[in-house]
Amino acid sequence: MRCAIYTRVSTDNQVEVEFNSCEAQEAKIQSFIKSQENMEIFKVYSDPGFTGANLNRPSLQELLSDIKENKINLVISYKIDRLTRSPKDFYQLIELFDKYGIDFISVTERFDTSTPSGRLLRNIMLTFAQFERELASERTKDKMLQRAQKGMWNGGLVPFGYKTENKKLVINENEAKIVKNIFDSYIEHGSIFKIYKEAALPKSRIAYILRNIVYTGKIKYIDAVYQGTHDAIISEEIFNLAQGIHKEKHRKMRIYKDYALAGLLRCKECLSHMTPCYSNKKRKGRTKHYYYYRCT
Repeated sequence: MRCAIYTRVSTDNQVEVEFNSCEAQEAKIQSFIKSQENMEIFKVYSDPGFTGANLNRPSLQELLSDIKENKINLVISYKIDRLTRSPKDFYQLIELFDKYGIDFISVTERFDTSTPSGRLLRNIMLTFAQFERELASERTKDKMLQRAQKGMWNGGLVPFGYKTENKKLVINENEAKIVKNIFDSYIEHGSIFKIYKEAALPKSRIAYILRNIVYTGKIKYIDAVYQGTHDAIISEEIFNLAQGIHKEKHRKMRIYKDYALAGLLRCKECLSHMTPCYSNKKRKGRTKHYYYYRCT
């Protein structure tokens, strides 16, 4: 079994302390290895004078790289805190070790993931780590919901027509004029293509602008809409008119609803998804629809 010895001390002063030096840690680990069968030292990785609060250590990164190249079967340290002092980083390292089939031993704490009891302890620790991550995720969701309920913007891509100041949406006057023209033109002509030619914006972005309720001064979070703290660019009346036109056009275009290969076909040239569409042709006074897929 190829063993990696890892040693670390936090400060330059500790490097010189005989009982706590990297050399002293290495000597005790080597004594442990000699007392075991089928263990051979692959390499000693040492980070003297580096903190254990993060993983930004040259020898540790080299160790992790060698693990990913399957050069090592076992990592041994004097204590767990020599590897890291951060519970979060420790959980991540144990998960990485588990992914590559690496055992870990702390010689003074009898933490050995090559044994059933050590694996049980590892699994318990990883379960708690997953629990902590889920709690953190729930807290984040709750915080974002509370912000939305207060009308506050939750971050992400800044909507065209706005800018951010102190994490708040503020109207960008130049872009806001374009947004108003987009809605006015759409209500008048009902054509995204015409707006595309005039506004010099991608059609997908124009369509997104026309459906984004943020321009009425509101915030949407998941499926709920809340009154925002930012100023509106257009009125709710104009926004609702645009939605009515969109729904009517969508209803007329969805003559054939089931495109069996939608989302599956890709363009041979650019690998983009093929979009279902149709064309109309008149024959003997009757209109016939021809369905096909095209690259967008």
